[in-house]
Amino acid sequence: MKAIRVREFGEPEVMRLEDVPEPVPGAGEVVVSLHAVGVNPVDAYIRAGWYRPGKLPYTPGLDGAGVIAAVGPDVKHRKEGQRVYVARSLSGTYAEKVLCKEFQTHPLPEGISFGQGAAIGVPYGAAFRALFQRGRAVAGETVLVHGASGGVGIAAVQLARAAGLRVIGTAGTNEGKTLVLAVGAHHVLNHSQDGYLEQLQELTCGRGVDIILEMLANVNLDRDLGVLATGGRVVVIGSRGRIEIDPRTAMSREASILGMTLYNASEGEQASMHAAFGEGLANGTLRPVVSRELPLAEAASAHHAVLEGSTLGKIVLLP
Repeated sequence: MKAIRVREFGEPEVMRLEDVPEPVPGAGEVVVSLHAVGVNPVDAYIRAGWYRPGKLPYTPGLDGAGVIAAVGPDVKHRKEGQRVYVARSLSGTYAEKVLCKEFQTHPLPEGISFGQGAAIGVPYGAAFRALFQRGRAVAGETVLVHGASGGVGIAAVQLARAAGLRVIGTAGTNEGKTLVLAVGAHHVLNHSQDGYLEQLQELTCGRGVDIILEMLANVNLDRDLGVLATGGRVVVIGSRGRIEIDPRTAMSREASILGMTLYNASEGEQASMHAAFGEGLANGTLRPVVSRELPLAEAASAHHAVLEGSTLGKIVLLP
C-alpha cells in the first residue's frame, strides 16, 4: 500500500509517498481502510522536530476516517465494513490503511462524510479539552474563541453553543466572519483590526468574558488578560513563541492561565469527549467544515497551507 514516510525532520518536503507493507491486526486491534486523512498543525510541528518528535522513520497523522478492513482477535465492538473515524493510531494516518487499537476508532454516523470524519479527532478533541476539561465551562458563561474560522475554532464554537454558552468568535476576513456566524457564534470580531477587543466591553456590558480559548498566545495573551471577567480563564491551545505579560492584570481579576495538550487526556477523558462527539454528530449540533481536499501525495503542500493561518475549516488528504 501507499503511505507518507518521514525519514528526517525538516521542511514539508521531507515527506515522501512510498510503498509499505499492509498492516495486520493483532489482539484488540483493527485495520481501517482510509477514505480521508486529517491534516493538523501539530502534524507539521512533529514533522519539523519541534514537538514530541518520535523515532524515524515514521508515518505522520493522527486523524482519519474510513471503513474497518480487518479485525484482530478479541475485538468486540468493531466489525468489517463499519464506518469509523480515527483519533490516534498505532501506525500513522497518512496512508491508505492504518493500524489502530479498537477504541482509537469511533463510529461515524450516516450523513457525516469521510472528509468530515477526518476533521474530528484533534480539532474537536482540543476544543473539548480546552472548554470543558481545562476551562470548566458551564452554561450561561461567555467564551471568546480566537481564530474561530479554523478547525479547532469551528469545533469550539459548535461545542460551546451546544452547551449553552454565549459565543464570541474572531476571524481575519469577511469570509471567515461569515463562516464563524454560520457555525453558531452569537457575535464575531475582526482580529485584523486594531483595538478589536475593545468591542467586548459593549458586548458583555462591561463585565468581560469568562473564558478565552487562545490559539496564538505569543501574540494575544497579555491583551486577553485585560478583557477577562473576574475569575476568568484563558486556556492556551496554541503558541509559537514567548510573550511578556503584566501579572497585576491577572491579579486584579483573579484570573487563571491554563495550558492544555490533547496528549495529556486520560483514557477516561478521551472516552468522555468521543461520547459527546458521537451524540453531537448524530443530532446535528456538530458539523465539521472541510475547506480543501488534496491527494495524499500532496502532503507537503497541505503542511505549507495548514501553517498559513488563512485556511477556513479543515484540510484533508485523500488516499
